[in-house]
Amino acid sequence: MIKNKNKIPFIALFIFGIFTILNQACWANDPWPSKPINVIVPFPAGGGTDAFARPLSAQLTKQLGKQIVIDNRGGAGGTLGASIAAKANPDGYNFFLGAAHHAIAPSVYPKLDYDIEKSFIPMMLIAAPPQVIVVTTKLPVNDLKGLITYMKSNPGKLNYGSAGNGSSHHLAGELFKMQTKTFITHIPYRGAGPALADLMAGQVDLMFDGLGSSAQHIKSGKIKALAVASEKRVAAFPNLPTAAEAGVPGYVVSTWYGLWAPKDTPKEIVDKMTAEVTKALNSPELKEIWLNNGSETPNLIGDNFAKFVSEDIKRWASVVKASGAKLD
Repeated sequence: MIKNKNKIPFIALFIFGIFTILNQACWANDPWPSKPINVIVPFPAGGGTDAFARPLSAQLTKQLGKQIVIDNRGGAGGTLGASIAAKANPDGYNFFLGAAHHAIAPSVYPKLDYDIEKSFIPMMLIAAPPQVIVVTTKLPVNDLKGLITYMKSNPGKLNYGSAGNGSSHHLAGELFKMQTKTFITHIPYRGAGPALADLMAGQVDLMFDGLGSSAQHIKSGKIKALAVASEKRVAAFPNLPTAAEAGVPGYVVSTWYGLWAPKDTPKEIVDKMTAEVTKALNSPELKEIWLNNGSETPNLIGDNFAKFVSEDIKRWASVVKASGAKLD
């Protein structure tokens, strides 16, 4: 009798195939999340995005029982990290925490390899702290009028740091120059954190920074705050005047932060993550942190957030055109 030599391998392959199918089915039915979640932050650690991203990630980790990993990818005014996020696996374990900079970038960077309105699913606004005009303690000014007088008496002498070309810090500086008819040199960094470090060291003269990243340094006396770029004073700094009160009416700039998912992320996971983030933002712990960082708890979700971003893109496009801002 001739034995079938292929019988045992065939049975083994059959069993392996059945096991693989069952294993895949089990994974498909695993409740989300079943592993750590990655959140790409397109700036170096220590900046304004981190001031909100890290407390939020800690709260979400407690709620979900899975680690929320902050992945800092700085460079090119936040566009490098956005590009990486746009190409991330849309499996529900990758998200993008961007900022106002990404509404400015389309007007400043002509060859972006992503589209903030088409490459992502808009989820929600996370925070919207106003910008604050801060100067090094080495600068001999103590209020906004004094700064403007100093600028006009010393044209071209001062410089300002930013989180990079095309960032809200950059365009806030250009807008300030337009409205005050002054000139200051722009010094772009890879993020607000490195720029702030040089501001505290006196290597740059001033910044138009998000209050979230500047707040702790203002309170510690490492930098001086001259005015907040909002329509009303903020609760965390009641003695800090608005730009209008300090002599520059109409100067209102917010450094907002938002959450997106890569395009094609399953809707059910986007909805679950949105619900969890909403719950986290309304927790007493985060409400207190947000207020201390100059932001109230926002309520812009889904299509309303998308509309907000679209309108901000148009707003900054007009500022870029009027200022003639170019990449340095």
